[in-house]
Amino acid sequence: MMPGKIRFFTEGINYRLLSKTKIKLWITGIILNETKTPGDVNIIFCDDVYLSELNLSYLKHTTLTDIITFDYSDDGIISGDIYISINRVKENAIQFGKTFRDELHRVMIHGVLHLLGNKDKKPKDKSMMRKKEDDCLLLLQFFKKVISVRFNEVVEEKL
Repeated sequence: MMPGKIRFFTEGINYRLLSKTKIKLWITGIILNETKTPGDVNIIFCDDVYLSELNLSYLKHTTLTDIITFDYSDDGIISGDIYISINRVKENAIQFGKTFRDELHRVMIHGVLHLLGNKDKKPKDKSMMRKKEDDCLLLLQFFKKVISVRFNEVVEEKL
């Protein structure tokens, strides 16, 4: 079986994600930590209009949302499409006093956690989801530091 890929796309907006390789490794690590196999995960960045159309068409909701996750996972192979509104992420970052990047990472891992079977409709589930998001974000911060330190060591060894 061919290993899955984590890919990033845009729909109707001009946006470029930074640190793609680190984020791919982070997401893969989260999936593996849950003893699942990474399949194809597409993260699509879009605007409010596009996501609202998806929300209405597929979920019959008329409210704005920051994310919609379509789960195609099967037999422990984690796959799906995660649509994220950059407009919502920007506004949420301001509302919650976070940086855009931190809020984007939270929303991205929120989608991955949905693919892993986590729910957030009930208060207890929402609380558990938030804790898992926080744990994953801490792991990302640790991961970034380890990668940076290791990269600097490799560069110094080659000089």
